[in-house]
Amino acid sequence: MYQPESPFIKPLILLIPTKITNYNGVRKYSDYQPSLDIIFSSFKTYGGTEIQVNGTIVIEETAIVETWYRPDIKSNCHISTTEGAEYEILGEPEDIKERHQFLRFKIRRLKGGA
Repeated sequence: MYQPESPFIKPLILLIPTKITNYNGVRKYSDYQPSLDIIFSSFKTYGGTEIQVNGTIVIEETAIVETWYRPDIKSNCHISTTEGAEYEILGEPEDIKERHQFLRFKIRRLKGGA
């Protein structure tokens, strides 16, 4: 039986998209609204991921999240920490061993600025 490595002590807020638009055949999600309850999870950053953009090495803030299974956590949702940092879910969340008990997914921090 699978057991999570870390306790679920990090509070997160699930942000669910309410507006879906099609632009040139590509779905675009926007207007993210917070769900009514808090998700407790384990949150591991490992210092981010190095990627190369236009010949420059950039550190992208990523994290691995493990939490209790919830069917409303999907790849089009965002996650927010209680400190205000917002993350997007990369790929489809993994239902560990397909037992509907635990979920694992990778997230990437959304930052603005220019």
